Amino acid sequence: MLELQYELESKAAKWTQFSFTWRGVQYTWNRLPQGWKHSPTICHGLIQAALEKGEAPEHLQYIDDIIVWGNTAMEVFEKGEKIIQVLLKAGFAIKKTCSRDPVSKSKVA
Repeated sequence: MLELQYELESKAAKWTQFSFTWRGVQYTWNRLPQGWKHSPTICHGLIQAALEKGEAPEHLQYIDDIIVWGNTAMEVFEKGEKIIQVLLKAGFAIKKTCSRDPVSKSKVA
């Protein structure tokens, strides 16, 4: 799984990308504000569009969680690396500490 944050390139950062008006004050960001009720939907759409454009291998995505699978650990690793490269090329920042290798085991309740 990967933890992602959509960050605009430095050239584009001077332009507002996300904004809304509340009680007569306009709030603007060049990063998607977390905690805003539409942030998960926007985040999911941005990641999905980047993965489709970059021809990412078969995967499951829910907001910023991406799961890949395969018959061997090496196959899973290669698919994960391909997805990471697609997202980095699209301008996403990825925390390496939040990605899990194919050998990690998750507990299911």
